[in-house]
Amino acid sequence: MGNYSDLNLLKRLIPQIRAYWIHILGLFLLSLFSVPLALLQPLPLKIAVDSIIGSEPLPKFIAPLIPDWMTQTPQLMLIFTVSSGVAIALLQGIQSIMSNGLQVYTGEKLVLDFRSRVFHHLQRLSLSYHDSQGTADSLYRVQSDANAIQYVLTSGLIPFVTASVQLLGMIYIILRLDWQLAAIALAVSPIFMALAQLYRRSLRRKWKDLYKIKSAAMSVVQEVLANIRVVKAFGAEPREHQRFMGHLTQALKAHFQLSLFEGSLNLLMGLTTATSKATVLFVGIQAIQSGKLTLGDLLLIIGYLSQLYNPLRVVSNKLTGIQSHLASIERVFLMLDESVDVPEKPNAQSISCAQGAVAFRHVCFGYDQQRQILQNISFEISPGTRLGIVGHTGAGKTTLLNLLTRFYDPTEGSILIDGVDLRDYKLAELRHQFAIVLQEPVLFSTTIAENIAYGNPKATEEEIIAAAKAANAHDFILNLPKGYQTQVGERGMQVSGGERQRIGLARAFLKDAPILILDEPTSSVDLKTETIILEAMERLMHNRTTFTIAHRLSTLESYDLLLVLEQGKITQTTSEVTEFVKEAITSNSTS
Repeated sequence: MGNYSDLNLLKRLIPQIRAYWIHILGLFLLSLFSVPLALLQPLPLKIAVDSIIGSEPLPKFIAPLIPDWMTQTPQLMLIFTVSSGVAIALLQGIQSIMSNGLQVYTGEKLVLDFRSRVFHHLQRLSLSYHDSQGTADSLYRVQSDANAIQYVLTSGLIPFVTASVQLLGMIYIILRLDWQLAAIALAVSPIFMALAQLYRRSLRRKWKDLYKIKSAAMSVVQEVLANIRVVKAFGAEPREHQRFMGHLTQALKAHFQLSLFEGSLNLLMGLTTATSKATVLFVGIQAIQSGKLTLGDLLLIIGYLSQLYNPLRVVSNKLTGIQSHLASIERVFLMLDESVDVPEKPNAQSISCAQGAVAFRHVCFGYDQQRQILQNISFEISPGTRLGIVGHTGAGKTTLLNLLTRFYDPTEGSILIDGVDLRDYKLAELRHQFAIVLQEPVLFSTTIAENIAYGNPKATEEEIIAAAKAANAHDFILNLPKGYQTQVGERGMQVSGGERQRIGLARAFLKDAPILILDEPTSSVDLKTETIILEAMERLMHNRTTFTIAHRLSTLESYDLLLVLEQGKITQTTSEVTEFVKEAITSNSTS
């Protein structure tokens, strides 16, 4: 993966710029307008030297454009010449302002839309992708790599085309002035192109390696900040700082080596240009001495040569300089090429409110082919059933529920809701059938009210309060400084664990989904808080199909069915839950 050619990457960018073709065209035309201005820039100097100081006639292509009365005296000609130089500079300044403004606007809009597309796809990728790739690398691709589209299209491709047109114009004019000098000047062109091609692939590879190192450095920051309490508890700040600095040192060395590599290219191009200019100057002076050229002609040629080498250098530099940004674009496209592991069928059917009947039929699942997590899981429950799932750590309990919510698809078998395979439903509507309360509830750094309404953003204030009361959360929320408008902080760290759990229950109440998933919701709270949560859970489970993972068997006594999982297999299914729980508790206390 990753062996994209420059042309392939540019072709893939075309759909992204279709909505802005007018902006791109305007930017291109403004850039092209700089070409005639650049061609006119050396002309006042030639007129001043040959036609005002000297006695040469005006150039044939410019003479018809000047009124006769301006050519009557040298003073008027001087005023015209100086004014022409100022006017050309003014037009160049106006062109630059308009071009830069349109370039910034178009570039920022392109980045905005491209980032939006990347982030949308990133959210649709499976959990297995995020588990293997890591959040820091994905963040780097969204924030930094996606920004490269602005340079490639507005600062890379358009100047490349403009410089190419300007180069052709310069070549034509110099050929008309003196073909021998033009041949000497153009002899460097193949050298420039050969150098650009020679360096291009190496630069792309080196930039990709550098971005990978920078992404690794970001991953250290992300891990440390996400687990700052653990880092502080183990006094690992110096070790983590050393790990971070190790990646930065690698990036420093890689960037330094890259700058030397690019510098060698610029050195070779500079030497080539200087050699060509020296040769032209040598031959040109001899031509003046022999009467073949005027001083004004030589100055004009020298002026055009400077502008000839500038677009030639731009063309060569764009071919090489764009590689850093194409490396970023390539990294983004590699992520966009990742297939969605839980794709939605084109003719997927709707599901508004499930009845809650669930069936697992010979379900097998493994994160890879070598290791099966679940093996031949089969059971059926009717709507409103309370199902408890128990088993040792690693038995596959959470994986089973991840399959039910279609975070993953089974490698074999099928899972049905109301008699229909999960893969036949529209994914967003399917996920709306579940309310989930986790062992460690996830809160976002917004207000308590917004966290409760996360599954139902259109909920009214009265509905939010009713959900909080049902979850036994209303009283402690009112005691907070700003009540329901209190900010919970990053990951909800401004409230206690038990309070976070009750906010999570309130969120489930408000979503009012027909299927409820409880993943050890009371395992990390004290007995007093557990009693409050269990009371709220009892209300929440009413008339809902409920799946509960629990280590405390005492919390499952009121359940209708119990599954015992061991090493990915169902070892026992019982509807005599109360008796099973009492026997298990007695056995544990005896042992």
